[in-house]
This record gives sequence, structure tokens and C-alpha cells, in this order.
Amino acid sequence: MTTLVPVTQDMILRAFALDGPDAGRRLEPAEVPELLRHDTLAWVHLRAQHADTPSWIVGNLSYLDPTIIDALVAEETRPRVTPVGNGLIVILRGVNTIEGEAPEDMVSVRLWIDPHRIVSLSMRKVKAIEDIAESLERGGGPKDAAEFLVMLTERLTYRIEAFWREVDDKADDLEEEVLEEVRPEMAGRLVDLRRTAIILRRYLQPQRDAMRTLQAVHPDWVEGDDLRQLAEELDALERVVEDADALRDRMALVRDEMQSARDERLNRNLYLLSILSAVFLPLGFLTGLFGINLAGMPGAEWPLAFWVFTGALCVIGALQLVVLRRMRWI
Repeated sequence: MTTLVPVTQDMILRAFALDGPDAGRRLEPAEVPELLRHDTLAWVHLRAQHADTPSWIVGNLSYLDPTIIDALVAEETRPRVTPVGNGLIVILRGVNTIEGEAPEDMVSVRLWIDPHRIVSLSMRKVKAIEDIAESLERGGGPKDAAEFLVMLTERLTYRIEAFWREVDDKADDLEEEVLEEVRPEMAGRLVDLRRTAIILRRYLQPQRDAMRTLQAVHPDWVEGDDLRQLAEELDALERVVEDADALRDRMALVRDEMQSARDERLNRNLYLLSILSAVFLPLGFLTGLFGINLAGMPGAEWPLAFWVFTGALCVIGALQLVVLRRMRWI
């Protein structure tokens, strides 16, 4: 079949034969279109953002259902599993492992998978895809489509769980620190944790639903141990989604505790200011009264008047503190 677009190395990131006499062999870009048409199982992973990728898919995979091609070249995706004939449209997400980028900014993997061909695409580097390719190059890796699907979901879920454990540990640390002492920088950490939980849940809830769909409508080539392994990955996703919900509630309690501590500190400061105001109000009145420059001021001609007045103020202040103490205001 004549291709519409030349096969270039920078468009095809990975390509392998998975069964037959060439099982595990890395394919040259020019071999891929023809091998995908045969009954021999082959896998190709394409760079989704390459300008020629949509044309390559349309030109070389035109024998597939149009629904499949539309799903592979769609600009926007969300996790889902859709059976078409004897194959599956599978769109999943994994943790972003690119250095310098946020792990919770999850990367998408979309693929068409049937017993004879696997076509996958991603916008960015996906470590799970790299794991499969490295395993094949070492002589291992999946031998059939079901095993490929299991390996992909297992690698994606493994990294999701590992990242989630880090988030959960940070939440535990924050909870313990808040109980000891509330510090200003904790507010930023709280916001980051809540944001991470919300983003993960937004991505992983539809992924969990997609895995449920796979359990319910799986094709006949996904069965036995493969199906049980997929059920285990579904259970793992269920736990992460539930934990993300619980984390949001936990962080709401931490936020309330931080707010309570701030309110308590503010009330304590206001209380202290109120006591000081109560003590110095009569003293301020007296100093203001005796500070007027009018004739007839008592003690104006007496050299010791200042010291007597100062002593009287000290005595009055002490008496006020005694009275406030007995009234249990302090």
C-alpha cells in the first residue's frame, strides 16, 4: 500500500514485532505500515505532536474503522476504553516523569489494540512505554496483545501509586506539624496538596471507569490471568481515587486547624492589648489631667511633686492589676 507521508524516524518513536519468527525485533520505519497489515502482531508508538502523524495514520491505517482513526488523531482525550469489533480503543494517563514538570500533570497514552496490531501515541515521553520497549530489547516483554495491555496498565498504575505514596507522606507530615505549631509556610504546602489531590482525582476517576469498562466488555483475547491482573490494577486505581477523596477531607481538617490556631493567636493578642488598655486608661487620664498648663496646678511649686506623682501612678497601676486578677480577667 502506498503511504501518504514518508515514514520518518522522528515520527515513529518505537516499533517492534511481538510474535512470529521476528518476535522482539526492532522494526525499521519503512517496515511498519506493511507489517501492521499482516496477522503477525506488531507494535508502533508514534509521536502524537508530529505534524505528519495524523496523515500517516489516515494513509496507512485506512483499513481500520473510522472511529478508531478519529480516536487516535483527536486533539483532546480523556481516559476511556471502547470496544470496536475484536479490538479496543484505549486511552489512559500516567504520571508525568519529565524532569522539571509537575508529576500530577498527567500524560496521555492513546492506542488501538487488537490481536494483530498495536498502534500507540503520546504527546510526551511516557515511562511505561519506555519500560515495554526496553524489556523487548532485552529479549523479554509482551508476547501478545493482552500481555501488552496488562504490562502497560501495570506500569502506569505502579507509578501512579508510587507518586501517590509521596503525596500521602507529605500530607501525614503536614498534619503532624500543624498539631505541634502552625507556621506561615504551611498554607502554601496545604494548597499544593489539595491541588494535587483534585487534579489526580480528575484524571484517575475516568481512568478507573475505563478499567471497569474493560472488565465488563473485554474481548475474548483478554482472559484468564491477564483479566485477573487487569482487575488488580483496577483495584489499585480504586484505592488511589478513594484516598484522593479522603485527602481532600483531611486537608480541609488541617485548614480548619490552621485557621483555629490563627484565630486563637489573634484572640490572645487582642486580649493582651485589652488588658494593657484597661491598665493604662486611668493612668493616661491622670497624666493628661496633670499635664495641663493652668494656674493652680497642685504641686507645681513643690520640687518632689513629680516623684510623688510617679509613685502614685505605680501604686494605682499595681492596684489595677490586683483587681483584674481577683476578677479573673488575667
